[in-house]
Amino acid sequence: MTPPAAASALPSTSTLTASLVTVTEVIQEQEQVQVQCVVRTRIPSEFGNATHSLLLYTNSEDDKEHLALVFGYAAAGPDSIWSRTLEAARDNETPRDRAIRGAAPLSASAIPATSATSSPLESTPPASDSNNDSAPLVRIHSCCFTGETLGSLRCDCREQLVDAMTRISAERKGVVLYLIQEGRGIGLRDKLRAYNLIDLGYDTREANIQLGLPADARSYRIATAILRDLNIPAVRLLTNNPLKVNSIVHDGLVVSERISMIPKSWSTGILPGREADGAKAIGSKLLDRDGYLVSKVLKMGHILDIPSEILAGTSAAAAPTPK
Repeated sequence: MTPPAAASALPSTSTLTASLVTVTEVIQEQEQVQVQCVVRTRIPSEFGNATHSLLLYTNSEDDKEHLALVFGYAAAGPDSIWSRTLEAARDNETPRDRAIRGAAPLSASAIPATSATSSPLESTPPASDSNNDSAPLVRIHSCCFTGETLGSLRCDCREQLVDAMTRISAERKGVVLYLIQEGRGIGLRDKLRAYNLIDLGYDTREANIQLGLPADARSYRIATAILRDLNIPAVRLLTNNPLKVNSIVHDGLVVSERISMIPKSWSTGILPGREADGAKAIGSKLLDRDGYLVSKVLKMGHILDIPSEILAGTSAAAAPTPK
């Protein structure tokens, strides 16, 4: 039992509740990723006639520099896309300092002279005030050196990136978040090792597990933090991956619409002679990336309708016994 003297010193229930709320808020803030946009520059692009902005971010979760390609950046107005941490005034900075990092002149900046580090609890625009019907298109994209730079046909990463940029550019407002999460977060070296396991008969999920790694090691906490910094409380998300939707909703943002990203070859049917474009045939008509996409649907829960001929080809192509 509590001694009487100690009992008389206990705070009231209301005081305890207030204290618990305060502690909870502190814990939430500590758990949230802190991001800072350190530079923005213009990117004249082949996607549309507009000039886009490329923003580079540092963060409190890893040592990587993640990117945001913003279509329609404007450092003014409550519904504009702009970086709070980039545009914030900094101690003893000159107009030249602001110009070098890509921030607007202070007279044109929409945010007060406060901290240049985003605080998720304080800076997140309220989702209830957003017009979800006009939420910008957003693609959360993980980098893929083999697909985007080398043109590998083991995956559809480059096609998804180009498709997202084309769609967002057409609307003249939106964001491609380009996260440095090669190989679903396992890194390039292990991704290449996983490719060798796939050639031995494992699918893309099983290959990671055989290496003692998660099937998907990615986190989207940094993506959510960047969207907050960009004044975006609600999105129309370009993805087939329900984990992305669940993650950013869990972090307090609104996904007003999920838009599927359908491979062109799946929407137009199997084209004759596709084996000639450099990929190893998996069945009579399937290519490497078809098997990869089927595995993501059947084994990893991606939301995508598999064409009947692709599914039939997958069933007909008996997987070799893993060695």
